[in-house]
Amino acid sequence: MISPADKQRVLQLICEAQKAGARKHKASALLGLTLRTLQRWSKTGTADRRQGSRTTPANKLSGEEQQQILNTLDFPEFADLNPNQIVPKLADQGIYLGSESTIYRILRQHNMNAHRQDSQPAKRTSPEPLSATGPNQLWSWDITYLPTRVTGQFYYLYMIMDLYSRKIVAYQVYDCESGEFASDLIMDACLREKINKKQVTLHSDNGAPMKSVTMLAKLQDLGVIPSFSRPSVSNDNPFSESLFKTLKYRPEYPAKPFDTMLEAREWVHTFEDWYNNAHLHSGIGFVTPADRHNGNDVAVLANRHQIYQNARSKHPERWSGRTRNWEPGTMVTLKKFKRQKVEKTAGKQAV
Repeated sequence: MISPADKQRVLQLICEAQKAGARKHKASALLGLTLRTLQRWSKTGTADRRQGSRTTPANKLSGEEQQQILNTLDFPEFADLNPNQIVPKLADQGIYLGSESTIYRILRQHNMNAHRQDSQPAKRTSPEPLSATGPNQLWSWDITYLPTRVTGQFYYLYMIMDLYSRKIVAYQVYDCESGEFASDLIMDACLREKINKKQVTLHSDNGAPMKSVTMLAKLQDLGVIPSFSRPSVSNDNPFSESLFKTLKYRPEYPAKPFDTMLEAREWVHTFEDWYNNAHLHSGIGFVTPADRHNGNDVAVLANRHQIYQNARSKHPERWSGRTRNWEPGTMVTLKKFKRQKVEKTAGKQAV
């Protein structure tokens, strides 16, 4: 509510702006006011004389009728229902107290438009984000479809990547989704990377192969810590989703379905070699995942920094500020929930 003194000050400011050459409607727009409001203040003074409606609706419920609705809503049989469900139930009993909108309005007026049961919903805390400061600390995996010549049938690409380096550490193509195949793949990845127990966390969505008894037993045997996306949350596994998008948008991706599983495996092998050893990944400073995984990215980025420094020393007039930041990222974070605004700037490599 604007006080009369504030309204008088606004009118003075508008008058001063007009004397300086400003248009009245533009000056009022900057203050979030309309010309009609300024005209009303000028004619009636700064006091708002509007009284609102002076009549009571003829169809307004009486106090007794409103109290009857409130008492009815307190019945145990209606405690867990909303007005859209209560009104039909009352109609089946031959009772009409008011429309759904009327009941909602009364609930809002009495601050009752909330949980009305004695029991309260369980409070669930958001999971902590997963972070990695080096290779073989945090992996992500998923399964995607590869088309075949037979409509409705697919080959299935299983792929595990290291989130810190973005390197594909293991993959395989099968003709079905299976916990046994997933178990073989994770065991192969652990052997290749020489993973110790409790060293790496493996994140995935909630698909059947990911949560199969065989897969979970294998993870426990290998000492790999499982992590899963929240149910019905599609963006909790963004690294694997991004990898599959890169794969299927490659110019070399076949325009026609794969004839055999061997052909599909050969194509994925070519992609894996390019992605790990030739692809300059934007998320890790435009170095290859293999260099990042092996620690060679530090020397590559340091050399780029020196090149930029030399170029700046030769032509300082061409540089208005600092040279490009070629510092290697130190942390990658897999956010499993939306963090607070004050935390959004944390982590250069966060997704």
